[in-house]
Amino acid sequence: MVGRVRRWPGRPWTVAVLALAVAAAVVGLYWFQPWKLWVDETVRDELPTAVSDPGANDPAESAKPSAPRTLASGELISHEHETTGSVKILALADGSRVLRLENLETSNGPDLRVLITDAAVVDGKDGWHVFDDGKHVRLGKLKGNKGDQNYALPAGLALDAYTSVSIWCDRFDVSFGAAELHRA
Repeated sequence: MVGRVRRWPGRPWTVAVLALAVAAAVVGLYWFQPWKLWVDETVRDELPTAVSDPGANDPAESAKPSAPRTLASGELISHEHETTGSVKILALADGSRVLRLENLETSNGPDLRVLITDAAVVDGKDGWHVFDDGKHVRLGKLKGNKGDQNYALPAGLALDAYTSVSIWCDRFDVSFGAAELHRA
């Protein structure tokens, strides 16, 4: 008996379909990153402080950090994912400004960002996709889906033009949660 060659069972299209299914599964896993639904990243940034003006009359007083002043604040509401916590815009003694997320709790997801925007915060599905439509500034990647976090605001940013903050998923163009900013 001459050596027989073992053939893959089935037809050549079966191999092609299997290869396509594996490729689709790999792309789907990369795109959706479902494991992030079970992984929490907690961040505990300290409340920011800045040293007051070094040109002050009393050198001992000028070296003391001063508490930040709240310029605006708001409470996060849920959009695509359950989201809670608060947002504050703080002015530091050195003139810099920081957006602070406090007691944040949301789902982890792919490509989450923090946006300050001019969009109105709307409950329900009508509010999910609006935050990158108008004027907005990306403050950076979300550091973690839980905890307290600080994001530096650009020096020349005119706060009067921005009315809300969104935890934004860049991958799917959807808001996980958002807060309307109320001036202090």
